[in-house]
Amino acid sequence: MTEDAAANGRAQPARTGRVLAPLALAQFICSFAGSNMNVMINDISHDLDTTVQGVQVAITVFLLVMAALMIPGGKATDRFGRKRCFLVGLVVYGIGAVLSAAAPGLGVLILGNSIFEGVGTALLIPPVYILTTLLFTDLTSRARAFGVIMAAGGVGAAAGPLIGGLITSGISWRAAFVFQALVIALIIALSRTITDPLPPDPDRHFDVRGAVLSAGGLVLVVMGILAADNNLGLMLGLLAAGLLVLAWFVHWIRSEERAGREPLLSTSLFRDRTSNLGLITQNAQWLLLMGTSFTVATYLQVVRGYDAIETGVIFTAATLGVLASSLAAERLAKRLPQRTLIIAGFALAIVGIGVLIALVAGTPNPWAFAPGLLLIGLGLGVMLTPSVNVVQSAFPENQQGEISGLSRSISNLGSTFGTAIAGTILVANLTKNAYAAAMATLALGALAGLVTATRLPRGGPTGPAPANLPPQPPAAR
Repeated sequence: MTEDAAANGRAQPARTGRVLAPLALAQFICSFAGSNMNVMINDISHDLDTTVQGVQVAITVFLLVMAALMIPGGKATDRFGRKRCFLVGLVVYGIGAVLSAAAPGLGVLILGNSIFEGVGTALLIPPVYILTTLLFTDLTSRARAFGVIMAAGGVGAAAGPLIGGLITSGISWRAAFVFQALVIALIIALSRTITDPLPPDPDRHFDVRGAVLSAGGLVLVVMGILAADNNLGLMLGLLAAGLLVLAWFVHWIRSEERAGREPLLSTSLFRDRTSNLGLITQNAQWLLLMGTSFTVATYLQVVRGYDAIETGVIFTAATLGVLASSLAAERLAKRLPQRTLIIAGFALAIVGIGVLIALVAGTPNPWAFAPGLLLIGLGLGVMLTPSVNVVQSAFPENQQGEISGLSRSISNLGSTFGTAIAGTILVANLTKNAYAAAMATLALGALAGLVTATRLPRGGPTGPAPANLPPQPPAAR
């Protein structure tokens, strides 16, 4: 090996690390934001003179804004550029974190955390996955990069309660938002090393009506779920309205394609069976992760009377589970098909829920939560990366903006459903039975994910490389 080649070989991991660091940190802080508030429920409700339901609304609206705007956010990257959207999203998110830290009441907290941070996340997360797909061109390096990013996301969601609990108990719940703002500043500084491999296309059509219809339909559906504990008629009305708006959205994008215009989403995204199945597994995984986090944290604080740090420490078991399986993800991916890893992950998580319900019902000991949370964490760490890789690798680079937005929207919709459904069951009747009912509902979601995973095609250790993986020429505008 020549000196130049050796130097290049040494430089490659460093360059890869410099590119991955801000992308992984971005996924970490957004996942952290989705779960760390779960351990602040009592502190925030007392400080802002609100209720547990009020804090649940703030958490759910944050997840909902992300899910509703992720598809338009992914599409915007084609027109304005991936790095530009990433940086704008970081700035908007940072403003939201500062507003939340200074919030005098629930309204400002919702504005900062739920709206600004939600919009910022919808702008910055799609570029994370698009840039990863474009910068890591072979399936092995892409799987490794997604492994790092998904591990960061899983750890952020699982460790959110612990880190949030430590900050809340040691300083204040407001300091947790200051922590987010500081991490955002660090990511902006690190992002100087990222280069956008494709130029923005200012003339690219942006489907405004499609964006409004998709977002409006998702908002109505989730609002219907949140209304379940108050008014059955209102719930059914909102759900029906949401489904009608989403049907209108599907009709609209088909009519746009027939007219030769570019819709918000191409219907071709839904013609790939493997990708469709992968999207369903992603939805189920995040429903399980965020639903478990909210249910267990709320039960520990409101029913058991634990403070933020005690609640966070109990969640260490889930964090360790995600870390352990994420660190082994690359070795597992070389030996086992992606389908097998996803199936194994769901199976572990379902067993974990069963253990969580059985042990908690049998003893008041807080450490009875640990075995079940550990198993759920192990399962999630095993399957998060392969599900993303299955979906992203199924499409060429000219569709990465669309599929990244759709993929993240589906995942965040799962997070929203998990918090809304389990939270509605739990908050409506804060008892041991309600806790078991909420966890059992999450188990049904995980079971649906398991059944879906069994229908994924069999393949080699890294899964079958899609025929359309190499870069394609840009689609006709």
